[in-house]
Amino acid sequence: MEVNISGSKRDAARTFSEYLVNVVSKNETTHIALSGGSTPKEVFKELALNFKDAIDWSTVQFYWGDERCVPPDDGESNYKMADEYLFSKVGLSRANIHRIYGENDPVVEAKRYSEILKKRLPYYRELPQFDLVILGLGDDGHTASIFPHQMKLFNSKKYCEVAEHPETGQKRVTLTGQIINNASEVAFLVTGTSKAQKVFEIIEMQGNYERYPASFVLPRSGKLIWFLDADAAGILRRS
Repeated sequence: MEVNISGSKRDAARTFSEYLVNVVSKNETTHIALSGGSTPKEVFKELALNFKDAIDWSTVQFYWGDERCVPPDDGESNYKMADEYLFSKVGLSRANIHRIYGENDPVVEAKRYSEILKKRLPYYRELPQFDLVILGLGDDGHTASIFPHQMKLFNSKKYCEVAEHPETGQKRVTLTGQIINNASEVAFLVTGTSKAQKVFEIIEMQGNYERYPASFVLPRSGKLIWFLDADAAGILRRS
């Protein structure tokens, strides 16, 4: 495990962007699963503003680690955020975007998206393999859309599952743990003081870490990288 700590949220976005440039440069085609949330938004803005010409976007194929069951023009759509802040800014071809159809019936969509992964991704150990899976961390320790009350989804034998938000009941489609952990590299993007306690417990394996789905993100490649700002790493740095 590697931990990168930046002074601010914007610095973390820049550090991650530099890392992404390196990842893409190593592959003829790079398959990336994106995350939603405020931290990825900052990364998308940084990439579009300062790294537009540093990446050959035609070689990057974008997917999602999870998506809310909403239309693509809904304000909660992870696809909409990526399109607004990154894809439309760098002139990415629609052929390079493989979104989860949040407007579809979630059970049907989980099956359809599983087929997309089967057809488009290279295989490693008999499973589809992303070059990079980008993850966030929820205040409750969830990652992708695998929440603590549905830990069984992490260990599912399926490639995608239907999750349910514990408070709102909103349906979501999410990658399962076996696909996340089969990636060549996995990167957590986490910022803000509200995440500090969970970051500490997960990285240091303290407290209630075994209750958090994010604790079980352990890629078989061994390449797990955390990108944190000073706020998210606050307790970690004092430990």
